[in-house]
Amino acid sequence: MFGISNGLAAYGGFIPFASTFLNFIGYGLGATILSSLSHLKCLYIMTHDSIGLGEDGPTHQPIEKYMICRETPNLLFFRPADGNETSGSFACAISEHKIPSVLALSRQNVSNLKGTSIEGVSRGAYVVDDSDERPDIILVGTGSEVELCIKAKEILTDVKVRVVSFPCWELYERQGIAYKESVFLEGVPVISVETGSILGWARYSHGQIGMTTFGASGKEKDVYRHFGFTPENIAQKARITIQFYAGRNVPDLVHRPF
Repeated sequence: MFGISNGLAAYGGFIPFASTFLNFIGYGLGATILSSLSHLKCLYIMTHDSIGLGEDGPTHQPIEKYMICRETPNLLFFRPADGNETSGSFACAISEHKIPSVLALSRQNVSNLKGTSIEGVSRGAYVVDDSDERPDIILVGTGSEVELCIKAKEILTDVKVRVVSFPCWELYERQGIAYKESVFLEGVPVISVETGSILGWARYSHGQIGMTTFGASGKEKDVYRHFGFTPENIAQKARITIQFYAGRNVPDLVHRPF
């Protein structure tokens, strides 16, 4: 299926797409890499993108697949938070001419969030819910975890919280320093929340709520609770992080020598 997509893209006249559960992109990884290497405009529409798929268990739950896609050169990996960001991801994927894209979509229902936008996706990361004043903490999430971050903010009534959606690392890296500084403020600690491997998130956050093991079989809410993906746990980790950096320098996440 993935190989056929490459053939159609190489022939021309088509924008081919292939679709299956995200975890099974492993079976088509050779063809996916060939898409990237050959600059073929293929769309890989992946569903059931996390431990949220529930009872099918760890054989169907992608843990490492996010990072495999993100670390593949010349490949865009999108994990949209809702319908708005899904539209934005598709628009960005279509606008690229020599880069294939992977869209990772959830199995579970997600709400259309107030602050999301098609335009925001094109920047890779953007603020979806902000505080009235300079924030004490920034919560950054992808996919269905963005809504969890917003709910955690609602719990933290005595804390100034900014919520950032980060649907595409690769597009964020195309942005200038000034834009990055406007999203991830200097001196403000950041916690990332994503139901995949925490590998790579240290570049964008000071603390990570993520997966370090395979998933588990169970009802969606039970699995999420077991691995700490709840607004309550996120709020607790936010308080711990704020306390940890009180009186300490917060490492810069934007400026690097090269």
